[in-house]
Amino acid sequence: MVDDANWGIGVAGAWLNYKRIPVLKDALKSLLRTLPVAASLVLANFAVAHAQSMIRDAEIEDTLRFYGEPLWEAGGLNPDDVDIYIVQDDSLNAFVYGGQNIFFHTGLLLEAESAGEIIGVMAHETGHITGAHNARSTDAIRSASNASWVALGLGVLAIAAGAPDAGVAIMAGSQQVGALNYFAYSRAQESSADQAALSLLEKTHMPADGLVSFMNKIRDLEVMSASASNPYWRTHPEVGPRVAALRTKADILNQTATPFTDEYDERLKMMQAKLLGFLKPRKAYYRYPDTDTSLPAYYARAVASHKMNDQTRALDQIRTAIEMEPENPYLYELEGQILFESGRFDESIPPNRKSVEFAPDKALLYVNLARSLIARGTAEDNEEAEKLLHKALVLEPSNAFAYTQMSFALGALGRKPEAELATAEAAYALGDTQKAHQFARRAMDGLDRDSPKWVRADDISAITDPRLGGNRSGGQRPGFAPEISFHGNLTAD
Repeated sequence: MVDDANWGIGVAGAWLNYKRIPVLKDALKSLLRTLPVAASLVLANFAVAHAQSMIRDAEIEDTLRFYGEPLWEAGGLNPDDVDIYIVQDDSLNAFVYGGQNIFFHTGLLLEAESAGEIIGVMAHETGHITGAHNARSTDAIRSASNASWVALGLGVLAIAAGAPDAGVAIMAGSQQVGALNYFAYSRAQESSADQAALSLLEKTHMPADGLVSFMNKIRDLEVMSASASNPYWRTHPEVGPRVAALRTKADILNQTATPFTDEYDERLKMMQAKLLGFLKPRKAYYRYPDTDTSLPAYYARAVASHKMNDQTRALDQIRTAIEMEPENPYLYELEGQILFESGRFDESIPPNRKSVEFAPDKALLYVNLARSLIARGTAEDNEEAEKLLHKALVLEPSNAFAYTQMSFALGALGRKPEAELATAEAAYALGDTQKAHQFARRAMDGLDRDSPKWVRADDISAITDPRLGGNRSGGQRPGFAPEISFHGNLTAD
């Protein structure tokens, strides 16, 4: 286990069903330098606070992509170009940042009463992408008030954080007319995204009532929020008028929409059971009592028992769940996680194999199995782990933990220069240019000159060379390295 305070490479996002990735320091500096303030304003507060964590979970990501892909295709987007991020935060929030990257807070996922609500939010955020609102906001910001932008930027971030009074105070000496112009522009973007969401739902023949019901939740929060007292200082329009406008069109769309199949809400129930079990295990016990014999209930109790260190009960619950749905890869993944984290490495391999067998397109599951094999530690295990990690990296080329596990396997096989190159790749993916440069140079000393791996090490060394101002982050998705977990137990509620 690696403490969250350490910036070394720890346990993998690829193997834990529930992954926490603290925001990386260097990546945050880059993020704040380039942040377009628009639909993603909240991200700035998220970055500055650095209290939230990112979550990697193959099942949850798969569910959200299942919801979103029809919308992305309807909007003319390539689903492979859209990335989903999950932020550990109790608030009802989702936002777009840096192009085609959609962030969902766990609070929204847990509070959704139907798959349709999440799909409605997904449609709205997709509307921000198709409307290029991030890029256009950059132009709007520049035109708002160039002379006072340093002070104004701080004010915008404070307002985005839900503290309008502090924001107004910071902006007292700035050109407030410019700020008001920008906020009006942003409110127009939100209204535009609402209309785009309705259009996308219409194109996909999906019901629109989920979007309306979610906006009603936001309206209820708005009524209770002190920040609603001065609607002029807001980047989003007031929710009440938005709901009224949405409801009229949604009622028309719903007349010809195709109802969601049972699979949509079944996936939601499993996602919520897992999230609640990991985030709030005591609450999961209360919500899913032993009298509840549904699959999500067994799933939630298995996760909660694992988090509460009752491994016997956790295994009993997950194995009952597997009997109910014997081809579900994520149930086997959880069984493997429970066994691995109990120190039963050998026993964790069969369920991890099953998870890969039933979901051969999930990089995180390959890394899961590789990790178990590396922990068992025979030469054959490390050779197989190398092959599995290559498959994972084909699916996720910037998965830093996969590279880290690769370094362990190669090191155990006595291939030190290749192991050092894998360590350099992991550091580069994380944006740790100093470490990437150091290990790339080491790798070059032991690799055959001009071989493909030597050339790759030379490339990393050159691009991260501090003498040449090398500060480029690696190929991870913007601002974060979500394939890495600096593991620490989540606090039980």
